[in-house]
Amino acid sequence: MYNTYIARQAILDRNSNTIGYELLFRDSPKNQFPEIDPDVASSKLIIQNHLQGDIQSVCLGKLAFINFTEKCLVNKYPLMFDKKSIVIELVGHSKPTDKLIKIISFYYEQGYKIALSEYNLDPVWDVLFPYLSIIKVNIEEINPKRVLSVVSRIKPFNIKLAAEKVETNFQLQALAEVGFNYYQGYFYHEPEMVEGQTLAPMKTQMLNLISETFNVPLNYTAIADIVSHDVNLTVGLLKMVNNVATSTRVEITSLKQAAAYLGEEKLKQFVTILALSKLTSEKTDELSKQALITARLMSMIAKQGAFSDVSDYAFITGLLSAIEVILCMPIADIVKTMPLADPIVKALVSHEGLLGELLVLTSNYIVGEGDSLTKLTEIYGIDANFIHSEFVAASRWCQDLGIF
Repeated sequence: MYNTYIARQAILDRNSNTIGYELLFRDSPKNQFPEIDPDVASSKLIIQNHLQGDIQSVCLGKLAFINFTEKCLVNKYPLMFDKKSIVIELVGHSKPTDKLIKIISFYYEQGYKIALSEYNLDPVWDVLFPYLSIIKVNIEEINPKRVLSVVSRIKPFNIKLAAEKVETNFQLQALAEVGFNYYQGYFYHEPEMVEGQTLAPMKTQMLNLISETFNVPLNYTAIADIVSHDVNLTVGLLKMVNNVATSTRVEITSLKQAAAYLGEEKLKQFVTILALSKLTSEKTDELSKQALITARLMSMIAKQGAFSDVSDYAFITGLLSAIEVILCMPIADIVKTMPLADPIVKALVSHEGLLGELLVLTSNYIVGEGDSLTKLTEIYGIDANFIHSEFVAASRWCQDLGIF
């Protein structure tokens, strides 16, 4: 019996809207795609148990880009998935054999979207163009300017170009000029520092709202006052009260009463999440979702053993892990405006301490980077199945919030 674990990486369009996620399969402790066993039943079980029921949650309702080797295609594993929910991503092919062409044409006729990965610009691949929806180019290995020669060849087939390994927004703009439609990489993790920038009043208000949650005891009047200046926050607060009061009818007469009804723990999570959503833009929505999932997963991992000492700080640290990019300001300047505990400041600014280690490991695990799963399981003694199930649960929780 195999255990599989899923990381993911967003694929965005030119307007920074997420069109889907490439799912990165990992096994413990090697952090790589698990070997496909000749036993077809066991191989099917991998997909059925760990993907079929959870794919919509993990991908937040977007397309799932799934890597399939020729053997997986021959065994018809893609047919286990709804053709509207996945993109078949071809990997591990050195050239388009007659067998591969026949297989691809079969899935094309079934209505599946197909993406060619590891594309090297060789004209030998042109034979697959009639069946492809997307071609992915690794711009670390291939100069994007060389792709210009391909643009005219793929145009009759309405194939979209996707750039992999995009690191900065500067690259993104240049790639759009070449003809790329989609982008995958860490460009939305790259802070764009704007020298001398000041925060707009609305953003300052949202940071004040987050800051209010750190006061002991909570000042419900101050929180209610800030919420009252924003219709969406007001509606959100009342919806939260309604969700909590599922078994009893609660008559709310003021925002202060609504805030107090939730209690400190739920109110803290509510205001930080809603405030974060108000700080986002089209370019930072994806990163905000990632921060929410990071926050939730960090808080759950912190309940286990070695990280229990920082469990009180885990959620807010994960939630603020994206704030530097969202606000386009150095994190060191942002934390000066907020009454954060010292461990949170050190974790956010320099990834110091146990909390910083938890932040790095959790963030890297989510995007499939490095040996985070190995460290979490072997060094900190956290069960890998627990991490995987909580990641799926965190993704589902983020989707259910419905705030983006």
